[in-house]
Amino acid sequence: MLKITLLSLKNLELYFPIRTGFGKPHSFVHAVDDVSFEIDSGETFGLVGESGSGKTTCGRCVIGILKPTRGAVCFEERDIFKLSSNEMNSIRPRIQAVFQDPYSSLNPRKTIRQILGDPFKLHAKLNENEIDVEVARLLEEVGLDDNVTYRYPHELSGGQKQRVAIGRAIALNPSFVFLDEPTSSLDVSVQAQVLNLLNDIQRKHKIAYLFVTHNIHVIKFMADKLGIMYNGKLMEVGSKHDVFSNPLHPYTQALFSAVASPDPEAQTSRRILEGEVPTPVDPPPGCRFYERCWLAVKGLCDVEEPRLLDQKSAGHYVACHVVNDSSI
Repeated sequence: MLKITLLSLKNLELYFPIRTGFGKPHSFVHAVDDVSFEIDSGETFGLVGESGSGKTTCGRCVIGILKPTRGAVCFEERDIFKLSSNEMNSIRPRIQAVFQDPYSSLNPRKTIRQILGDPFKLHAKLNENEIDVEVARLLEEVGLDDNVTYRYPHELSGGQKQRVAIGRAIALNPSFVFLDEPTSSLDVSVQAQVLNLLNDIQRKHKIAYLFVTHNIHVIKFMADKLGIMYNGKLMEVGSKHDVFSNPLHPYTQALFSAVASPDPEAQTSRRILEGEVPTPVDPPPGCRFYERCWLAVKGLCDVEEPRLLDQKSAGHYVACHVVNDSSI
């Protein structure tokens, strides 16, 4: 099956300035630093990493909420940050998002009918009767009864609110949806229902997802391709099968070994990382993972930043001097 690249990030960087005092030069938080990857139509790309690794910031750049310092976000080969306002408005319905907290992402002063109907009123210019039909369709598609139509968000459960947020995101048949930890605030049983719903919607509408999470079990269930982020950098990128069956970067190995397992023997083989995550404020040269890596080579890893290189031209990319150079 021919794959078509829908969205690509090219050397994306986002630095936040910090005031350090009168007459002193600015310092910068390197929230996202030289990140590149591609998402094909209808597939799910998972971004995984510890809190503060830059996953959500990267996603917010993708949907245009944050403007990067450098680099490009290309949707169907067009850099969204070089488009005019009219051009951006024309593709805005095709780029949507579902955020982590449904309590804050839904307007508490609007009914569910108004929340789901606003996209049609704003972009499709439908009349009230047509909007009623579309709202009923969306409620059915996300598994909600029509008796919630005129309720307010505070009258719904967390899972119901997230279903409303998903319905709003898919209202205008988008090609791409950014999912920012959409199940992290939900009960485990409800999480499974929402994940299955997202999979069903993806298969039906051929939507591409950028799925951000720190839950390894969730991303193993959802993703087609995987990117491992650490302190603003991509450490490893590849298909879900390649990364899970053969994690190459030391950080990926440590991250996966920290996942709880029902096997007692597996628990004893955990790789415990020592030390703290280094500050993203004006990071020193070399690998971001150097201080915590058990494979680090002094004089190399702390001096030269490793490049993200393809392993045996198999589409499995790793940014590690030791992995990329078998002579070390």
